[in-house]
Amino acid sequence: MAAIELDGVTKRFEDVIAVSDLSLTVEEGEVFGFLGPNGAGKSTTINVLLDFVRPTAGTVTVLDHDAREESVAVRERTGVLPEGFDVYDRLTGRAHVEFAVDSKEVDADPDAVLERVGLGDAADRKAGGYSKGMRQRLALAMALVGDPDLLILDEPSSGLDPAGAKEMREIVLSEADRGTTVFFSSHILEQVEAVCDRVGILREGELVAVDSIDGLRAASDADATLRITVGAAVGDELLATLRELDGVSSVDHDGDDGLRVGCDSDAKTTVVTTLEDNGVPVDDFSTREASLEDLFLAYTEDSVSAAESFDDGASADEDATTEGTEVPR
Repeated sequence: MAAIELDGVTKRFEDVIAVSDLSLTVEEGEVFGFLGPNGAGKSTTINVLLDFVRPTAGTVTVLDHDAREESVAVRERTGVLPEGFDVYDRLTGRAHVEFAVDSKEVDADPDAVLERVGLGDAADRKAGGYSKGMRQRLALAMALVGDPDLLILDEPSSGLDPAGAKEMREIVLSEADRGTTVFFSSHILEQVEAVCDRVGILREGELVAVDSIDGLRAASDADATLRITVGAAVGDELLATLRELDGVSSVDHDGDDGLRVGCDSDAKTTVVTTLEDNGVPVDDFSTREASLEDLFLAYTEDSVSAAESFDDGASADEDATTEGTEVPR
């Protein structure tokens, strides 16, 4: 059964199309990564799921409810960690979670939830004194209240140190084991690769790829990286010969005794053979498959600033909101 179904969803903000004809299905119990450069429409899509923004066209079904007509029923079963979450400075961490418990009308122990996200010792501290990472943990705690059937996490690792990011991943995986569906938007690709069953890549409001990471790797033009340890110097002429081989995109020196070759799988043997035929012994070689970052860039590289905007994280413009005004994201 599908937890999320988007069918032909388009959202226009005056003359800007934030999301264009988006159709997507996320199955129950799936951890789904939702990726894209700044301004691609990720936050707009999340807002549509929660009925914070109404689509111009198309239908949205969440947990078997019409997201527009039955938004209250959707939110009752959904935990949300929004990007840019801020705290009430004068309230303690426990008071925040108690507020979430009361709002969802569930029976939950605030202290147990805070302990789960690593804030047990800070439960009685006012949240205004929390660090950015602690505020992010508090937002996650509030999202987890009531054991939701759907978790929507927008940049959940923001502000977390490596230990906190690891704990967040473990929580996501434990929720998935419980049967929770997780819709996970992040610019930290290592986090996505570590927890997601499938990923979707959005570019300029359009969904350009949906698959497992292995499936994206097989379907994309992103090259594997071949690291070769050689027993003799490789001159410029031979480097040029290697770069002209079919299936080879780049060849560079990697230290005094190595080469780093970007190539597709079929070209690896040709590269090694060419070196040996030219009197350069190959002592060892290893292959690193295309990472999720490589795949992301392969699917978005026609956008000149895609890599820069993605590496910089979410910009203020992408997720800014103006009171009373819908802002495309």
